Amino acid sequence: MRVLHPENIIEEGGAIFAANHASYLDPPIIGTTCKNPIFYLARKTLLKWPLLGPIFPALNVVPVDQERPDMSALKNIIKLVRAGERTIIFPEGSRTLDGALQPAQPGIGLVVAKTLAPVVPMRIFGSYEAFPRGAKKVRLARITVVVGKPIYFTAAEVQKGRESYQAISERVLGEIARLELPKS
Repeated sequence: MRVLHPENIIEEGGAIFAANHASYLDPPIIGTTCKNPIFYLARKTLLKWPLLGPIFPALNVVPVDQERPDMSALKNIIKLVRAGERTIIFPEGSRTLDGALQPAQPGIGLVVAKTLAPVVPMRIFGSYEAFPRGAKKVRLARITVVVGKPIYFTAAEVQKGRESYQAISERVLGEIARLELPKS
């Protein structure tokens, strides 16, 4: 695994890391790019896994119920970011089925609107090839994380409401989409 432009990672103070989501490997991949702890949103059902489920809370996992709208998870994340913590949020909401970017969901826009925390766009290349959705085992693949320059939002840019949250999410996903692997 390699990380390009790690100097863009915000290690102190509240921040949101925003990345594409292609694999179960994505959260630990992002976690290993950071020197300091970060918090993760994860499906509530993952906490029921026999071996890993019980240790997820110790790894800063904030469970989210994907079966119904779960504002409690987002409120937890907002509280953590306001307290100076960092979190990873996948603007797409769930893992891709085909490796391509999916449409942005408004959740990250809500967190940005409520915290005005900087957003560090990240694009993970190779995690889909290593462990795509539905795969039973991990395959060998070259993983590269490209870290973009932080995005700063002002109170004047951020409005209340789903349309504004969606627009923020789309802007963040657009920045992720612009990140590319070097030609070499």
